[in-house]
Amino acid sequence: MSTVRFSSALARRTPLTAPLSSSARRFLSSSSSISSSSSSVSTRSPRSLTSASSLLSTRPASARWTGLSSLNLTQSRTMATEIPKIKVKNPVVELDGDEMTRIIWQEIREKLILPYLDIDLKYYDLGLEYRDQTDDKVTVEAAEAIKKYGVGVKCATITPDEARVEEFKLKQMWLSPNGTIRNILNGTVFREPIIIPRIPRLVPGWNKPIVIGRHAFGDQYRAKDRVIPGPGKLQLVYTPEGGQPETIDVYDFQGGGVAQTQYNTDESIRGFAHASFQMALLKSLPLYMSTKNTILKKYDGRFKDIFQEIYETTYQKDFEAKNIWYEHRLIDDMVAQMIKSEGGFVMALKNYDGDVQSDIVAQGFGSLGLMTSTLATPSGDAFESEAAHGTVTRHYREHQKGRETSTNPIASIFAWTRGLIQRGKLDETPEVVSFAEELERACIDVVNEEGIMTKDLALACGRKDREAWVTTREYMAAVERRLKSNLKARL
Repeated sequence: MSTVRFSSALARRTPLTAPLSSSARRFLSSSSSISSSSSSVSTRSPRSLTSASSLLSTRPASARWTGLSSLNLTQSRTMATEIPKIKVKNPVVELDGDEMTRIIWQEIREKLILPYLDIDLKYYDLGLEYRDQTDDKVTVEAAEAIKKYGVGVKCATITPDEARVEEFKLKQMWLSPNGTIRNILNGTVFREPIIIPRIPRLVPGWNKPIVIGRHAFGDQYRAKDRVIPGPGKLQLVYTPEGGQPETIDVYDFQGGGVAQTQYNTDESIRGFAHASFQMALLKSLPLYMSTKNTILKKYDGRFKDIFQEIYETTYQKDFEAKNIWYEHRLIDDMVAQMIKSEGGFVMALKNYDGDVQSDIVAQGFGSLGLMTSTLATPSGDAFESEAAHGTVTRHYREHQKGRETSTNPIASIFAWTRGLIQRGKLDETPEVVSFAEELERACIDVVNEEGIMTKDLALACGRKDREAWVTTREYMAAVERRLKSNLKARL
């Protein structure tokens, strides 16, 4: 088995263009991890520093995406050698990504994970160029690896549109890797805010978490649509196995238009229901399932009926024992109630509704950079965690120009920690769970107690001056320092 080594290299640097905050200066003076003249994340960026051919030459193709190569952690950074490494019993699948989040992802791995954990990472490069090189087989292989090993952690990735196809000279417009992985695992996506008391909420009344459960299968995301060129009849045809076709007249077009067909399955809806009820029990929060069944009487009505059946036959007694409840509410009514509420519940939503509402909830709690995203199967045999935001293209363009960036890495760090917590629970290794929770606490305390934060959080606090925020690299160094101090204190 070949060994893949990840090494840090200096990215392009420019002097800071404005003074740091006083809190930043305090930790900079005592930290050797930051050079006062550097301004951006310090790590190798395959996009900006390495050509595709040279990157492939440093990582054998088979090692880069088949998951057969493991990281040699004994050769990782030595900054935490005085702290004994914690053994992670079973492998974790690592899915690399694109642009600014890829750079931050490497920094997290090198500074906050590898120095403290003896861990076998099964690495898959889901960067857009490599997905294109492998005809997207790498994405399928990565999903299968998560099914095999049980836990995966994923960096944000590009879902290409026409502009990206042209930019990267892609063979075709590849599907969303998240969608591919969701469909293979047949799981439910749960998004939960990272609450930091210091960060004001755009919805001030939200004092408790709101967990969004998104049915990550079917509906618009697996739909077939087309442009109708002119007058004609649109029909929906269903042919039962061994039976005669059944035709439903949909619409008589008098001119051009558009049409779409979509679907879902009882099996997938049942899995979604079980996962949602289990999450509510785990969090000890009430569950609301929301549809528009008054309009889509058959389609959304099926979701409503299956949820009610499963609740009554499987979960009602457990809910009552915890003094929580389940209720179906119309989606428009639920959204209005959500805004008026103090939070403290789980929402089970169809695919599109969950996609939209999760971003609303994230921003309502202060920032899209403060939202976790986990994909879980009803049986619990597969789990994937990632940040709920994208690849932060605008910041990446600035980074390519050698300019400072202040990209919030918290959600990407929590992608690692939530995966490690799940790994520790499955392996019954509480020390792994404890480490991950300590890393999460370091991220929050640096902001909440020390006032060291990235630009998006400073803006949420009403601060626009340069003194209020630090760069990505400076924030990461503060977290690294705090984590190391906390771990030493526990020895």
